[in-house]
Amino acid sequence: MTIYTRKGDDGTTGLLFGGRVQKDDEPIEVLGAVDEAQAFLGLARAETNEGSELDQLLIELERDLWVLMAEVATEKENQPKLTDGTSRVTKAMVERLEGHIDTYTTRFEPLTEFVVPGGNRLSALLDVVRTVVRRAERNAVALDLEESFARAYLNRLSDLAWTLARWQDGDHQLRTRSVGPAS
Repeated sequence: MTIYTRKGDDGTTGLLFGGRVQKDDEPIEVLGAVDEAQAFLGLARAETNEGSELDQLLIELERDLWVLMAEVATEKENQPKLTDGTSRVTKAMVERLEGHIDTYTTRFEPLTEFVVPGGNRLSALLDVVRTVVRRAERNAVALDLEESFARAYLNRLSDLAWTLARWQDGDHQLRTRSVGPAS
């Protein structure tokens, strides 16, 4: 088996359950941002201790993104072929993220000021995850996802990434009241 198929040389890419679209179509823009977020989750995970609580959570999130990507990569007429939690995002997946946010928010003092990212490498990587997920969410607005939980999942995931970054900042948070450039 070879990794290359040459099918994409014409500027198209294949979808789950068939069909091809241009590589710059809206769903592919979402998939690219989600793929990038998943890679940054992996980079953040590489900074954790294997088997740790955070390592296990990040693996869970990476796997969830496969589910989301499967849903986004499926044309409308093939949506009935999707399976909840395997290839379609569910309400329970969104609620699980909300539970994580509630849990991890209790692990740091409530913030009253803006935080400058970069307290340490792991928190900085989680902030990159947050921004890439926000881009995926913005791109997903253009998609017909009215009966989907994909956008809600992306919204909660970016909130969770922010929460995890603040938890990992610990005492290294640099807070500032200023929102403009430093003088």
